[in-house]
Amino acid sequence: MKVVLLAGGTGAARLATGFEQVLAASDLTVICNTGDDIEHWGVHVSPDVDAVLYRLAGVFDEAAGFGVKGDTYTVFERMNKLGEPGWFRLGDADLAHCLVRTAVLARGGRLTDGCLELARRLGVKVSVLPMTDDPVRTWFATNAGCLGFQEYFVRERARPRVEGIEFAGIESARPSPEALAALEQAGLVVIGPSNPLISVGPILQLLGDRLPRERTLAVSPVVEGRSLKGPTVEMMRSLGHEPTALGVARMYAARAADFVLDVRDGALAAATEELGLRVLVTDTVMEGREGSRRLALDILERAR
Repeated sequence: MKVVLLAGGTGAARLATGFEQVLAASDLTVICNTGDDIEHWGVHVSPDVDAVLYRLAGVFDEAAGFGVKGDTYTVFERMNKLGEPGWFRLGDADLAHCLVRTAVLARGGRLTDGCLELARRLGVKVSVLPMTDDPVRTWFATNAGCLGFQEYFVRERARPRVEGIEFAGIESARPSPEALAALEQAGLVVIGPSNPLISVGPILQLLGDRLPRERTLAVSPVVEGRSLKGPTVEMMRSLGHEPTALGVARMYAARAADFVLDVRDGALAAATEELGLRVLVTDTVMEGREGSRRLALDILERAR
């Protein structure tokens, strides 16, 4: 079975490693959000793409929650001494990887080409694709003013209250041919356990009409009213969504036919089914590679 995983950052990247363990590399494609991309020090940084690549390559820094484990920061420290703002911390290995991608773009290649080239050099055999080759950037209207994605999450540490979200460039952006081809061939599309507003939201706005609803399954990133990472729940609440797994299910009901609830939210199964969703209740908290593998197997068993 060919599987397409729609991925934001941490949760969906973990699930990608689970699918990698149980599927042939040629049967898995990961389509990543690019709304949080940023140009920094003259290089193109794709944090969600890289989170997936680094996990699949086995080099992700679990302790930091981003970047490459064991990375050094010589360039970062020198840039600070030269007066560059120090709020966006980019390690030396991370910078080298971004330089590879940026060099492809400088030669006239697409973002897809740059990401595939970086994957090849990292030894990642799974196809990891950006959702589009066109620039899309996430902006937040907050009580502290208008902030770009990285300004909000990194510089401001997600402290301001979010009052609105804009995906600049989404109206004119086009899905990449590779992303469209993967969706057409997919026996199963999985909406990964990422923030539904800012990690999955841009992907669905761009590709949602191409999803085969009866073959699409979504995994809740909210467990017992809490998100495992990031301000998902706070963001949902401030923008008028019920900050629970049921609230997430409502957001995905038009795009997916199946919804995965964590066992701790099993009491929400009946209400979720009333939305017209088929429900799978299982352990969605992925502890290590075995936890990721187990959830991937549960999803594939349901699909089959």
